[in-house]
Amino acid sequence: MNTYFISNVDGDHVSNILEKINPETTLFIIVSKTFTTIETLTNANTVRDWFLKNANQVDIPKHFVAVSSNIEKAVNFGIKPENIFPMWDWVGGRFSLWSTVGLSISLSLGYDNFSKLLDGASKMDSHFRNSKFSENIPVILACLSMWYNNFFNYSTHAVIPYSEDLKSFSKYLQQSSMESNGKQTDRSGNFVDYQTGQVIWGQTGTNAQHSFFQLLHQGTKIIPSDFIGFRKPQKKNDLHHEILMANFFAQTKALMEGTVAEPQNDNHKEFLGNRPTNTLLIDKLNPENLGSLIAMYEHKIFTLGVIWNILSYDQAGVELGKKLARNILNDLKFGDFSNHDSSTQSLLKEFKSSD
Repeated sequence: MNTYFISNVDGDHVSNILEKINPETTLFIIVSKTFTTIETLTNANTVRDWFLKNANQVDIPKHFVAVSSNIEKAVNFGIKPENIFPMWDWVGGRFSLWSTVGLSISLSLGYDNFSKLLDGASKMDSHFRNSKFSENIPVILACLSMWYNNFFNYSTHAVIPYSEDLKSFSKYLQQSSMESNGKQTDRSGNFVDYQTGQVIWGQTGTNAQHSFFQLLHQGTKIIPSDFIGFRKPQKKNDLHHEILMANFFAQTKALMEGTVAEPQNDNHKEFLGNRPTNTLLIDKLNPENLGSLIAMYEHKIFTLGVIWNILSYDQAGVELGKKLARNILNDLKFGDFSNHDSSTQSLLKEFKSSD
């Protein structure tokens, strides 16, 4: 089974995906909590129109299912009530894979593997809930991040998995963390006078070593980093895995020690070391351990929100852009940009000048 995701309203992206699939053998899963988000509905309507070029209206219930808290809207779209997987309206999208939103994961991996993913998350939930702070992995990681962020002013944090199968993991955590803890006010609505969320970014090793590690080792910015590695490969490529992990351990050693023990005569070759890293060494990348890893970071994000006294489960900062986008979309339709500032007016006129 091939699984494709359409999350961006970029029409070229949608078209590229549709070119790869056969409408007769494709199940479409529309995931929208409110069933009102313009990007999701635009994509859903485009996919439905494409589907109907090769099928009839009566075929929609056979090929479309939905995950939503708005049953009425999903039914109006043409999806049968029995094909709608409900979700709680308080579940944030960035923390929703454990819910019915994980339907696509379950179909792609098989339910047994999805169940193992949930089991791994549950085990981390229990660890977080029951372990004392001195042994609590999410709490320790949160305190380290708070220490570097608020006392050393290290405002970014890199996540570097040494597995190409986790090539999107840092981007996943980027949303989970920055949308949760990128807040300017405390729980009472007062502006805070301290730093909150860090900038989360990263790439897989060893690729990252050839892109931004130069800055990690010798740059003037100190960037705390999480190194995620696995004792065992998924396949039996032991030679490859040993080379991979030799690099994994070499990089954390170099970041910690630098060349202090072996002074260099050339400043260009001097490594000062003392760059902070966390090493997460996991037995093997499998659904259960991946579930635990994701849940660990979720609990870290929650813990930081508690320490900073901020609301980690809203995202008011997203709403202004959405509101302005709706207004600009209407202005593009009628060609009237007079209610915008001079900079935005100039940009919109330039954009429409090619019409």
